[in-house]
Amino acid sequence: MRAAVVGAGVFGLAAAAELADRGFQVTLYERNPGLGGNASWLAGGMLAPFCEGESAPASVVERGRKAVDWWSRHAPDVVRNGTLVVAPPRDAPELDRFAERTQAWRRLDEAGVAALEPDLAGRFRRGLFYAEEGHVDPREAMNALCQGLIRRGVELCFAHPFENARDAGVIVDCRGWAARDALPELRGVRGEMLLVRTREVHLSRPVRLLHPRIPLYVAPRADGLYMIGATMIESPEKGGVTARSAIELLSAAFALHPAFGEAEIVEMSADVRPAYADNEPRVVERDGRLYLNGAYRHGWLLAPDMAAEAAERAAEGLRQVAAETVEEGLSQVEAEMVAEEAKVAAEMVVEG
Repeated sequence: MRAAVVGAGVFGLAAAAELADRGFQVTLYERNPGLGGNASWLAGGMLAPFCEGESAPASVVERGRKAVDWWSRHAPDVVRNGTLVVAPPRDAPELDRFAERTQAWRRLDEAGVAALEPDLAGRFRRGLFYAEEGHVDPREAMNALCQGLIRRGVELCFAHPFENARDAGVIVDCRGWAARDALPELRGVRGEMLLVRTREVHLSRPVRLLHPRIPLYVAPRADGLYMIGATMIESPEKGGVTARSAIELLSAAFALHPAFGEAEIVEMSADVRPAYADNEPRVVERDGRLYLNGAYRHGWLLAPDMAAEAAERAAEGLRQVAAETVEEGLSQVEAEMVAEEAKVAAEMVVEG
């Protein structure tokens, strides 16, 4: 059972892992010379299904609930410290609105906020704590996934655009925004982020600062790094971070804690997230390929579930081929070989 995965973003890496779990011989193709160069590399890495429920449909919350467990099995540094949501006193109604639209939270008073994040003591009178959520450094996690794929015999072909070869087997296309030639219904949503370093602030979990116009999150990483993001602009244009977006992101971070005003700016980057009209990712079968796309802002949260769906559909395709070989009158030996491959794939799903 052969499978070709096209694209080494978070969807592609997760799909390769799920296909390998089902016994496929997987080859991963990526046009770039290494990891990076995509929206996955610039993401916040927040595994926060309940917070996302504020604006996402219930299906996103449900499909993302097991993401923390999946990533804990595939990446070594998943942090399970939950998510803290706060708002300045003048925007306190935003906190109540956020609570009404989400679940699995616990209300905090000023002392509760300070107990979770001592460096925010005295800055916020109320907060919401989502204890079941987590986060991961996307770059470390993507590297860990790659190493895991190599150990399991997956062939990684970087700087190698995919050519539609007959012997490729099942093709799972995870090219994101680059796949719009085959998925014209995709729209681009531009996202901009900053990476800063400071020793004057210590946060142990992602913190979301609510604002009627510019909601912000700050996600801690190793070595005093913090990812500040992210804008959501209806635009297919990549380019660099705009001056307006940089000012807004830095101003919001300063509102969270003034010490961010003295932070070193390490990186400012932008990319385009692919999205369907309803902002929900999906697996689409078209022209002999399975397209796994439309991550919007939920790539890291939904990659495990979407990859499992794509891999199961690939295995189901083998089972259908086995049935068709009999109908078409092919040799019994050929039919039995295909059926055995389908059976093995199904058994591996059950065992997993």
